[in-house]
Amino acid sequence: EDFLNLIFKAMMKDSLNSSHPISSIVQSSEQVEEMFDALSYVKGASLLLMLKQYLTKDVFQAGVEVYLHNHSYRSTKSDDLWDSMNEITNGTLDVKKLMKTWTLHKGFPLVTVVRRGRNISVQQEQFLYRVEPENWTSAASYLWHIPLTYITNNCNFTHCTNAYLLDQKSGM
Repeated sequence: EDFLNLIFKAMMKDSLNSSHPISSIVQSSEQVEEMFDALSYVKGASLLLMLKQYLTKDVFQAGVEVYLHNHSYRSTKSDDLWDSMNEITNGTLDVKKLMKTWTLHKGFPLVTVVRRGRNISVQQEQFLYRVEPENWTSAASYLWHIPLTYITNNCNFTHCTNAYLLDQKSGM
């Protein structure tokens, strides 16, 4: 419950146009300190949980083990973790490409799902709680790679989860 409260507080902050990406180039020690705020930690943890759910626990854990083995006692960057995940997925998914859409964009997407008979369509756009004119930037170029999981009435909740990667503005 406490973690959910932290997530909702971070999402509120991240839904403002004055938010910042959790990964960016820094040029001074002051900028480093500014980057490591609650938003960065909570959003970062949420993104890792999202990735673990999408890849499965075993694949995610294997990727972390490769990362720790390959980079023990060294400085790293986020790409090193994504490359380790790519190594485990054997090129079936570009984890680096997926995760960069989350770490290099500020904010998060709003996904709209519409059902017409047996057809489902999904669409994404940046969610903004309140637009602050002094900090406004266009979100037209924002596109996330969103892992969506779903079940159908032919499945039960534990054995038949399907996955779809929404990597365009809309999809079916």
